[in-house]
Amino acid sequence: MLNLKKTIFNKNLLVVCLFTTGLMACSSTEDEIDKTEPVELTEINQQFSPKVIWEDSGNGVDDYFSRLKPAVAYGKVYSASREGSVYAHDRESGKEIWHVDLRDDNKDGGFFASKKSALLSGGPVAGINKVFVGSENGKIFALEAETGAISWQATVKGEVISAPALDSGSLVVNTVSGIVKSFNASNGEEQWKIEQDVPSLTLRGVSSPAIAAGGVVVGSPNGSVTVYILETGQEGWSVDVGEATGSTELERVIDIDSKPIIYGDKVYAISARGNLMAIDLRSGRVLWKRQYSSHRQMTVSGNSIFLTNISGHVYAVDRNDGIERWSQLALTNRNVTGPVVSNKHVVVGDFEGYLHWLDLDTGEIVARHEVDGSGIYSTPTVSQNILFVQSRDGDLQAIKTP
Repeated sequence: MLNLKKTIFNKNLLVVCLFTTGLMACSSTEDEIDKTEPVELTEINQQFSPKVIWEDSGNGVDDYFSRLKPAVAYGKVYSASREGSVYAHDRESGKEIWHVDLRDDNKDGGFFASKKSALLSGGPVAGINKVFVGSENGKIFALEAETGAISWQATVKGEVISAPALDSGSLVVNTVSGIVKSFNASNGEEQWKIEQDVPSLTLRGVSSPAIAAGGVVVGSPNGSVTVYILETGQEGWSVDVGEATGSTELERVIDIDSKPIIYGDKVYAISARGNLMAIDLRSGRVLWKRQYSSHRQMTVSGNSIFLTNISGHVYAVDRNDGIERWSQLALTNRNVTGPVVSNKHVVVGDFEGYLHWLDLDTGEIVARHEVDGSGIYSTPTVSQNILFVQSRDGDLQAIKTP
């Protein structure tokens, strides 16, 4: 069984590598270089120096796939490591308020054996005075926001490798196995469960649910976006976003791994191969679609959608009609994170641990800051124009744009 799990896990990693390599080879650039090699950073016109307000070190995610990222609520910054440490820091000073260890005792290893990794991988998410985080073991932990004490925990079939969604007292989880389950966020009681079909070959990733207006919007590995009624789990509408156009199974991978964005009466969703779409929230009618491919988190600010495609190119797209406003190609193949908007800038991280500030209106890179050479793997979190970012080694920084 252990070998089987390892094979499946390695296959997922291999799929990501092959999928990325295959898509990179389709680049239209004329440069006589290996299209899969990350570009070297060049000098920029540094217009300001980002200021580190505070920083702290801890355990991280190492080289594993992870969607763990800081969450900000109740005057605190919550972060987690893959091994099982969850921290709460004071938002202003960075002082550690509490730390809990969610690892299990290794009962098979004897007295001197180390604890078993909790394999935390989805979250944290904060709300109703609790902090929620999921694991590759299919566990959901609910911690008290003030103390870190475990309020409740539950188990779901499949790995929880994306952040749960919280709204109206319900916690909705989407798993790698296709299970979408709703819990009572106060006590962990199951409310409803949906089982989606999962293709035999998928990327290592899964869409976080999005909740608004009494509906739960979820992307699936088969390239569709579906809305369920939050109270009952009843399906409303479903729309195909991905387009399987290749002749091989690998070329037909069309996962939606990015969390759909609900903005007003519209849903914006993107497939790892296929389209960026605007969908009417109530009816499921497709308003427009454009050919972009991404498995990174998108963000919306004002009238623009900001996204990072599978090649590491950053784009601004008009959310009303899908017309491209600008593109930034200087970070090609640098494993660029999804973008986040902070004040008048779009910020992304890369595999060498750099943060890059792009002008909101033009896409020009106007500032750069190195966090940690181990790399930045997940979209930074922004709160009141302060960026909170976590490196693979677990270094946590709070950064202000002057």
